[in-house]
This record gives sequence, structure tokens and C-alpha cells, in this order.
Amino acid sequence: MTIRFSLDKIMKERGLEQKDVVQITGINRNTVKALALNANARIDFPTLNTLCIKLGVLPGDLIEYIPDNNDTE
Repeated sequence: MTIRFSLDKIMKERGLEQKDVVQITGINRNTVKALALNANARIDFPTLNTLCIKLGVLPGDLIEYIPDNNDTE
């Protein structure tokens, strides 16, 4: 199973750059960069909450579940 953070997709759809997301949300630049590059192993609930409120999205819009071919459960 793979969990993917989809901030980059939302940014692309809206024509936003990382600096725009930083300005809109007030989230640290390094955090936004890591999330946009899907380089984080986790996300804090306050950060997720801020992204949802400021970008007008739901958690499911930001977090994508991709099952592996060998997942049998």
C-alpha cells in the first residue's frame, strides 16, 4: 500500500507555486516544499487542517491511497 500526498496536484490544477501556498496558508516553506514533493513520511493534523481550510479542500483531496498489486486484504 502507498499513501501519497496530493498537494502537487491541487497546486497544478490551480496554477499555484509553493510560494503561493506558503502565503495563503502561513505554513513553513520547507513543510510546503516537502509536501508538494511528496517527501514527507507524515503530516501533523494542524497542518492538514490549515491546508483544508485555506485551500477549501477535504483531507481526502490531499491524501491518496494507492493499493499495491500484492495487497490481498
